[in-house]
Amino acid sequence: MIKVVKFGGSSLASAEQFAKVGKIIHADKDRRYVVPSAPGKRNAKDSKVTDMLYACYELVEAEEDFRVPLMKIKDRYDTIINGLNLKLSLEEEFKKITQNLKNGAGVDYAASRGEYLNGMVMACYLGYAFVDAAEVIFFDENGNFDADKTNRALSERLAKEERAVVPGFYGSMPDGSIKTFSRGGSDITGSIVSRAVHAACYENWTDVSGFLIADPRIIRNPKPIKTITYRELRELSYMGASVLHEEAVFPVRKAGIPINIRNTNAPEDEGTWIVESTCQQSKYTITGIAGKKGFVSVNIDKDMMNAEVGFGRKVLAAFEENEISFEHIPSGIDTMTVFVHQPEFEGKEQAVISAIHRLAEPDSIELEGDLALIAVVGRGMRATRGTAGRIFSALAHANINVKMIDQGSSELNIIIGVSNADFENAIRAIYDIFVETQL
Repeated sequence: MIKVVKFGGSSLASAEQFAKVGKIIHADKDRRYVVPSAPGKRNAKDSKVTDMLYACYELVEAEEDFRVPLMKIKDRYDTIINGLNLKLSLEEEFKKITQNLKNGAGVDYAASRGEYLNGMVMACYLGYAFVDAAEVIFFDENGNFDADKTNRALSERLAKEERAVVPGFYGSMPDGSIKTFSRGGSDITGSIVSRAVHAACYENWTDVSGFLIADPRIIRNPKPIKTITYRELRELSYMGASVLHEEAVFPVRKAGIPINIRNTNAPEDEGTWIVESTCQQSKYTITGIAGKKGFVSVNIDKDMMNAEVGFGRKVLAAFEENEISFEHIPSGIDTMTVFVHQPEFEGKEQAVISAIHRLAEPDSIELEGDLALIAVVGRGMRATRGTAGRIFSALAHANINVKMIDQGSSELNIIIGVSNADFENAIRAIYDIFVETQL
C-alpha cells in the first residue's frame, strides 16, 4: 500500500516541526512520497517564506537591491538545517536564485523557490530522493495544468523511486519556465502525486485536526467532521470553509483516492476523511455550516413573468454585459431575485438596472445590500424530514429575519440569506438546533 503525505507551511516552519514530521513519516512505512510546502510562520509576528519571496521579487521589479531580504530567507533555511544537524549547504542554490532573479526569471519562479528549497531540506533529512516538480508537473502554453502529460511523466519517474520528495505548488511551462498553482497549491501537488502512484490514501497534514462543523471563530469548540463526501466539501469550500485547496479534490476524486486531513501537532487525532461516497451516516443531520457576507439581492417584479419565454435569460444577459457573475436565483410566479457579490456590483449597479429595463422590461426593480448567505450542507438531510422547517424555527426563535431560502434538487444543501448583522447569530442558531440539541 502507498500513502502520499503533504505537509503545510506551519508543519515545516522550524527544525522542531520538521522533527515532528519526521516521526510521523517514519511511523508508517507506507508513507513513501512526501510533498512539502514552504516554511510558514513560527509565531504570529513571523512571516511566511513565500511572502518573503514575493517581497524580494517586488524589489527586483523596482530595480532595488534584494540581496539582504533574500539572505534573511537563507537564514531561515540555515536555522532549520542546523537545528536538524544536516550536512547540507544551500549556498550554491541561493547563488543561482540571485542570478536567475537578476536575469528576469519571473514572479512564479521567485515564489516557487520556497517549496523547492524546503523539498531539498526534507529529502536530505529523510534520506529520500529529491524530484524537482518542474521536471514532472506540466502546464500547457496557455498556463493550464496538463493533467495527462503530468500523470504519464510523474508515474514513470516515481516508479523508479521507492521513496521521494516532490515539492508542492509549482511545475513548468513548455518553454521550461516555472509556473505556480494559486496560493495553497501544494494541496494540488499532493493530489496529483497520489493519482500518479495509485495511492491508497492521500494524507494532508496541517495545523488543525480536520474539518469542523462550523467556523471556530463563531462557534466555541465546534464538533469535528469525521467523514465528508467530495460533493459536501465542494459546497462548504465554495461558501468559505477553507482547510484544503478546493482544486485539490479533482485528481484524487477521479481515481477514487480518499483524502485524510490530519494535524501535525496532534498526530493521534483521526482527522477528517474526504471520500467519494459513504454509507456511514453522520451523527448529526447536517455535515457542516459555512457562509459569506457581502451580497446584494436584485429583486425583479413583472406581472405574468412565468408565461414569458426567455425572461430569465434576458435578465441574466444584463449581468453578463457588465461582467458580473451571480450566486443564486430564487424565483416566484411574478418575481425573480438575483444574488450577486456586493463589492463587484456596487460600481455597476445603475448600468445593470438600466440593462435589465432595456432587455427584460420589468415592472419594478428593488435592491437590498449588506446580505449574507449561509450554506447548510449534509448528506443526512435527504433522509430527514423537516430540515428546512427546523432551520426556520431556529432562526425565528433567534429573532432573525430570513431574506431567502433555496434548496437544491439534490437535497444536499440549503442556502439561507440573512442580513450581514445577523450572520454570526444565524450560524449559532442553526448549529444549536442541529448539533447541540442532539448531544
